[in-house]
Amino acid sequence: MAWRKPTPGALAVPRLMLVATALVAAALVATPALAQKRYGPGVTDTEIKIGTTTPYSGPASAYSAGAISTTAYFAMINEQGGVNGRKINYISLDDAYSPPKTVEQIRRLIESDEVLFLVNPVGTATNMAVVKYINQKQVPHLFIGTGATVFNDPEHYPWTMSWTPHYASEGEIYARYILSVKPDARIGILSQNDDLGRDYILGFKRGLGDKASTMIVSALTYNTSDPTVDSQVVSLKAAGADMFVIFSVPKFAAQAIRKAYDIDWHPQEFVSSVGSSIAGAIRPAGFAAAKGIISAAYQKDPADPQWRDDPEMKAWNAWMDKYNPHVDKSDYYAPYGYNIGTAVVQLLRQCGDNLTRENIMKQASHLDMELPLLLPGIKLKTGPTDLRPIKQMRLVRFDGSRYVLFSDVLASE
Repeated sequence: MAWRKPTPGALAVPRLMLVATALVAAALVATPALAQKRYGPGVTDTEIKIGTTTPYSGPASAYSAGAISTTAYFAMINEQGGVNGRKINYISLDDAYSPPKTVEQIRRLIESDEVLFLVNPVGTATNMAVVKYINQKQVPHLFIGTGATVFNDPEHYPWTMSWTPHYASEGEIYARYILSVKPDARIGILSQNDDLGRDYILGFKRGLGDKASTMIVSALTYNTSDPTVDSQVVSLKAAGADMFVIFSVPKFAAQAIRKAYDIDWHPQEFVSSVGSSIAGAIRPAGFAAAKGIISAAYQKDPADPQWRDDPEMKAWNAWMDKYNPHVDKSDYYAPYGYNIGTAVVQLLRQCGDNLTRENIMKQASHLDMELPLLLPGIKLKTGPTDLRPIKQMRLVRFDGSRYVLFSDVLASE
């Protein structure tokens, strides 16, 4: 066959095919790189390490029910195959509610255990002792068990995020309620002598405004090392208070409620949400002694009959029976730990295979999440300049056997 010179058009087709083939080949090379898994410390194809500290011993040991419940939630998730095929290894260490011990245990979690992030370490003073170190190490410090306002500071602590509604906001809610029902009240306050107590009082005084100086007749404190608060309660009664506000952890709330009852002092009592657990405070004080106490809540109370047919509460009860039978269902920190676990699992699912500390924090600072045991109308919502996940609460009153909701959703800035 005689050779013929190809036309320009005939040459163009193979050239286009060569270019297209090269582009396809380049895409095939690039795709694995784009889809490549990204891991931070503590992550493999089969495991995600997360750490926490909690007071399994010491004056605030009632809080340990939260970590026990979160551990049980992760056990259920692991039994179901984990998150995106990875099991959660939750390392939970006892710090006895002691800041020096917290420092030791947090260093171990970050430097030795090499956890990906920290979730719900408990306590105001304990978290204050480690917050600078954690942020220097750029480890996500998420859903921490304190409502102190200092921990909503993205400028200085961009890796830290609280869980509990801010104590100052809760204190302001109580003050506004008192002003609405008894503007001439004589108020006695017992508070913990640390940032927890000071934040509550800050918000409470802010809520009373210029009436704070006349309405508060006595304000006393206690240290967590004190054996009892009996003398403070006697002094507050002697000051003539007809409203008794208790800003404390469960152990001292129980002591204060019981002592007031024993000395035949019956003011209207308020107890902060962090000290309001039925199992940790109300039952030890005695149901009769605690009847009528007002507190605030953001999560469903398993003892409230209005949730009896709630599908989410039914699922929680089944989970408690199977995975968490050693924690009392009336304990405030049983649903608390369940909500924490749910939030962490949803967060990890959002991260997919990009399990770096940077992406964990990015996702955590853009939350818009509903949880099964939060009260209706309350959800987790964060932004880069506001790392408070929960900003709303409702008032509750103890009727002698359970807490009963009696207010709409309330919020304070």
